[in-house]
Amino acid sequence: METPLNPGGPDPQSDDLYEHFRFVADKGQQPLRVDKYLMNKIENATRNKIQKAAKDGNIHVNDASVKSNYKVKPNDVVTVLFEHPPYEYLLVPEDIPLDIVYEDEAVLVVNKPAGMVVHPGHGNYSGTLINALTYHFDNLPNNSSDRPGLVHRIDKDTSGLLVVAKTEEAMTHLAKQFFDKSTEREYVALVWGSVDEDKGTIEGNIGRHPKNRLQNTVFLDDESDKGKPAVTHYKVLERLGYVTLLSCNLETGRTHQIRVHLKFIGHTLFNDERYGGDQVLKGTHFSKYKQFVENCFRVLPRQALHARTLGFVHPTTGEAMSFEAPIPQDMEECLDKWRNYSKHTHG
Repeated sequence: METPLNPGGPDPQSDDLYEHFRFVADKGQQPLRVDKYLMNKIENATRNKIQKAAKDGNIHVNDASVKSNYKVKPNDVVTVLFEHPPYEYLLVPEDIPLDIVYEDEAVLVVNKPAGMVVHPGHGNYSGTLINALTYHFDNLPNNSSDRPGLVHRIDKDTSGLLVVAKTEEAMTHLAKQFFDKSTEREYVALVWGSVDEDKGTIEGNIGRHPKNRLQNTVFLDDESDKGKPAVTHYKVLERLGYVTLLSCNLETGRTHQIRVHLKFIGHTLFNDERYGGDQVLKGTHFSKYKQFVENCFRVLPRQALHARTLGFVHPTTGEAMSFEAPIPQDMEECLDKWRNYSKHTHG
C-alpha cells in the first residue's frame, strides 16, 4: 500500500532516511574528497550544505556514512540521504499566471516563459509550471513519473509551447504520439558561427557527459552502446554574420537535444551558459565587438532557443492541430541587434 507523503516531513515514528541523490563513481575516478565530488555533481549545491550533510551523517558511501574528507574511489556508490522525502514530491499549488494558447476538456497548450522550470526538482521547488497547473486545474492525470499533466518538457531557459493532458485518456494518447515521434516540434535557435549548409540533419546518441553531470554529450559510433538515439533536422532562416538563426525540427526528444547537437556540429547556442555559448565564440577581437556581444547577452540573458511550433493529433477528436508562439521579445531584441550589426559590417 502507498502511504501518502507527509508535507510536514517524515513520519515521526519512522527512522527511515530518504535517498535524494545517488551517484556511482566511474572506473577511472581519481581519488577526490567526497564534498568536492558532490559539488561537481549536484546542481545548486554549496560546499557548506554538503559539509553540513556529511557532519549530520547524511552522506553515505557504499551504505556507510562518511566525513567530508573521505576520498571517492572507482565504483564507489555515493548517496545523500535526508529524513524528509525529496521536495519534488511535495507539490504546492501556486497562483502563477499561465499564458494559455488553447484549452478544451482534454488538452491545454501553454506558452512557457523563459526562466520558468517545468517541474519541481533539486533546487527548484516552487514557481514551476506544475505548481501553476495544479493551482489552476483540479485532478490533472499523473504521468509515469507522477507529474500532473506533463507529456513532455522544455528546459528552464527555453521559452515556448507545451501541451498538457487534462484527462487520463489524453495523457495516454499524447504520450504515445511523443513515443512514436509523430508530433511536430519546431524550435527557433540562434547559434554561433555561420552554418555552411542551408539545411541538414544531425544524428548521434545523446547521454550524460562522463565528466560533467550537468551536461549531456554526443557519443560517436564506437560508443554506440551509450546514450539514446537522437535526430535533429535544421534549416537556416537568417544568416547574420557571426551568428545564424535556425529552425530545428525534433524527431526525438532527448534532454538538451538541440543544445547538444548544435554544439556537436560546432554551432553552440548563443548565450547558452551551460554549454559555453556565453563566451564570444566567433567574430573579431575588437573591444567594441566584445561590448556589442555583451549588450546582446544583457538583452537576452539565456540561451537563444524558443519552442515556436507544436503539432499533434487531438486525443479525442482525432483532428490534426498545430500551434505557433511568436518569438519572445528578449530574443527579437537580440536578433534586431545582430541584424543591424551584420548589415553594417557584412552588408
